[in-house]
Parts: sequence; structure tokens; C-alpha cells
Amino acid sequence: MSYAFYMDVHIPRAVTDGLRLRDIDVLTTQEDGTTETEDANLMDRATELDRFFVTHDDDFLRLAAAHQGSGKRFRTIVYARHLSVSIGDLVKDLEIIAHTATEAESWNYVFYVPL
Repeated sequence: MSYAFYMDVHIPRAVTDGLRLRDIDVLTTQEDGTTETEDANLMDRATELDRFFVTHDDDFLRLAAAHQGSGKRFRTIVYARHLSVSIGDLVKDLEIIAHTATEAESWNYVFYVPL
């Protein structure tokens, strides 16, 4: 099984392209027409689409914590602190996550990259 990703607006296009070259299913917020959508709605959208949400935005860490505290389910968030990981390393880590995440890690979970 391989998990699919939903890329936040600030994730470089090169990451999306690199994942697609590795046959990883990726949808960007630009392609989905949601670049101006509020953060909480983006989380809901990723869950609705059954995709892990990839972001540099630490506001999603607070949203995830709030959801975890309230018991509201959400699809996993992959948080890559801006400028803390190269594009190549981000692609590699996301490929690992796509192919090795467990069912328990696919809901209500936050991955921090680099791994």
C-alpha cells in the first residue's frame, strides 16, 4: 500500500515532481483550487480526499494538537520545517512515508521531516 499526498501551497513544485517521478500520488492545493482556503478547511479537505497533508506551516501543528485533543479524526500531517530539509531529502523522506506508514500512523498523526 502507498499513501497519497496533498501539498500545501508553499511546498516547492520540485518536491511534487520528484514524487511523481517515483509514482507517488500527489495533488497540490494549486491543482485543487484551494490555495486561498483556511488552514482548518485544508485539513478537512486532505481528510476528505484521503491524503496526507504536507506543509511547512507550523499552524497545522496547533490544528493537529487541537484535533487530537478533541478526538476529531484527520489524515496525517507531514510537517517539514521550512529550510530545514533539502528538496531531495524531502522527496526521499516522503517516499519512505508513502510506502512504510502504518495504519496507526495514517490517522491523527504528525510526521516531522527530516525523519
